[in-house]
Amino acid sequence: MAVDPSEYEKARPALSAFAQKMERAVRRTRASYTGQPHATVRQALALALEEEGAHPMVPQVVDELARQISEGAEG
Repeated sequence: MAVDPSEYEKARPALSAFAQKMERAVRRTRASYTGQPHATVRQALALALEEEGAHPMVPQVVDELARQISEGAEG
């Protein structure tokens, strides 16, 4: 199924804004919770994403980001 390129261009500003919100939430969480237990990081990240307005998020994405932050990995 082909997608009209103009549809992407229409969605681009919203996608960019969402990505910026997500990046701010991850950066905030990483700064305060690196190395902490996964459950703690996941809860903090979910809250930060909500506060930034970057939701709904796919749970597996939140889990993976929380794992990376918990392990101290740069993602």
